[in-house]
Amino acid sequence: MIAGAPVISLGAVAIALLVSLEAQRRGIRRAWGRRFFQHPLAWFGIFMVTTFVLLAIAAPWVTRYPPSQPLDIIALQNRPPSLLHPLGTDVYSRDVWSRLIYGSRVSLSVGALAMLLAVTIGALVGAVAGYMRGGIDAVLMRIVDVGLAVPRIYLLLLAVALWEHLPLVLLVLIIGLTGWFGTSRLVRAEVLALREREFVVAARAIGGEPGRIIARHVIPNVLTPIVVSAALGIGNVMLLEAGLSFLGFGVQPPTPSWGNMIADGAAQLATAPWSTLFPGLAIALVVTSLNAVGDALRDALDPRRYRVGDA
Repeated sequence: MIAGAPVISLGAVAIALLVSLEAQRRGIRRAWGRRFFQHPLAWFGIFMVTTFVLLAIAAPWVTRYPPSQPLDIIALQNRPPSLLHPLGTDVYSRDVWSRLIYGSRVSLSVGALAMLLAVTIGALVGAVAGYMRGGIDAVLMRIVDVGLAVPRIYLLLLAVALWEHLPLVLLVLIIGLTGWFGTSRLVRAEVLALREREFVVAARAIGGEPGRIIARHVIPNVLTPIVVSAALGIGNVMLLEAGLSFLGFGVQPPTPSWGNMIADGAAQLATAPWSTLFPGLAIALVVTSLNAVGDALRDALDPRRYRVGDA
C-alpha cells in the first residue's frame, strides 16, 4: 500500500498539464503548430493522453492495492467510491482505481505496439508497391484488396478461436498483422507521386539500389500519412482490444484491461455501476483524445492548407 498515492496521482496530472502547456507554447511558434492547436480538442487530447501515460508509468506509486488481489470478498464486495477506494470496488472486492491504472498499461501498450507493427508493415508494403509498380504492385495491392474486403473482426475471431487463452504478445501480433491494409494504400498513393520527383530520379540515375532509394529517399518523405494513420489508428485498436476482452477473447483475467473490467461488472450494472462506468469513461476519454490529436495532425500537416509565408 502506498500512503502518498493521491499526492503522486495529482503530481502526475500536474506534470501532464505542464507538458501540454509547454507543447502548446512551443508549437505555436511554427505555422504547422498554430494549425495544430487551432483544432478545438487538440490541447485537450494531448493533456488527456499524457495524463494516462504518466499514470500508467507510475502505476506502482499511484495505487494502494494490487490490481488482481481480492481485498475482502464479503465486506468489500461492490463497495461504492470512498476515500480508501476512490472508484469503489468490484464484484471480487478488487480496487477499481488500481485495476483502472494497471489496465491502462495493458490497453495503451496493446494499442501502441499493435499500431506500430501495422504502420511499419503498411508503410513498407505501400512504398515497395508504389515505387516498383508493375507486377509487384499488382500482387501486393490484390493482397491489400483481399485484406480490406474481409471484415477484420472476422479474422480476429477466427485467429483467437484457435487458442483457448490467447497470450498477450500473440494478441498484439494478430491485431497488428490485420491492420496494415489501409496504411499501405495511403503510402502507395504518396509514393506514386513521389517516385517521379527530381531527387528520386537522380538517385536512380546514379545507380542507386531500389531498397536504398526507398529507405533513404522515399519513406522519409511520406511520414505525414504514416504519422496521421498511426495517431488515428491507436484509438481504433484500443476499442478493438476492449471489445475482444469484453467477449473473453482478448486479455484474460485476472490481468486487468479496460475491456475485461467492463465485462466483470456488466452483471452488476444496476447495483454497482462504478465498476463499469469508470473503465468505459477511460476508454471514451483516451480514444476521443487520440482521435482529436490525429485530426489535428492531419489538418496541420496537410500541404493543401499551407499558405505563402508559412514557416
